[in-house]
Amino acid sequence: MSGSDPKPKPMPAVDTKTRILQAAFRTLATQGYAALSVREIAKDAGVNHALINYHFGTKDRLVIAVLDEANRRLLERQRRMYASPGGFAQKWAQARAFYEDDLASGFVRVQAELYSASLSNVELREQFLPRIRAWKGVVLEAVREALRMHAPRLPEGFDAEAIATLISEFWLGMEFARLIGGDEERVRHEPALDAIGRMLSALEASATSPRGVASDTATRRGGARRRR
Repeated sequence: MSGSDPKPKPMPAVDTKTRILQAAFRTLATQGYAALSVREIAKDAGVNHALINYHFGTKDRLVIAVLDEANRRLLERQRRMYASPGGFAQKWAQARAFYEDDLASGFVRVQAELYSASLSNVELREQFLPRIRAWKGVVLEAVREALRMHAPRLPEGFDAEAIATLISEFWLGMEFARLIGGDEERVRHEPALDAIGRMLSALEASATSPRGVASDTATRRGGARRRR
């Protein structure tokens, strides 16, 4: 290098943090939380391990930052999907496609690793649970919107909260089973996922058909007469 060559500029802190987060994500997705080593993450990121302590403080804060970075993008993706035009059967199909993407990217494994580690790590659990609840909140809002649009007649107590709980807890259980059982579990899950898609399609069809609209109108009128 000649004396006239400019000195290389130091790498911005944001780039360093991004590289650390990406390296930690790769480690969580391939080796798991138990194998997470600050030194190995630093080596993968090409930084001094002291920089991890500087930016994140502890290993648990680092993994929560990893989850936050992924969650921020994925929750926004879900919100955009539910706010977009189209029926809920179409959005259910899109959610399934997102699920396959998240399996391939390693996000499902990362989330499962933190879920498991939270069982015995109180500090991590206190940070992890609000992130999971944020996703459940997105599911609840989508269910409320679906019920508002289609107003199906449901058994007492089978409200938006109950339906959203069934969906979100089923989804989490499905993710864990898929991680462990692979394609064998996928084959078992697909008929149930297909059935929900057909149910949503039927619900939308009945709500938009002349007979469905007339029936709904008659039901509401009957209810109004009974209240008089």
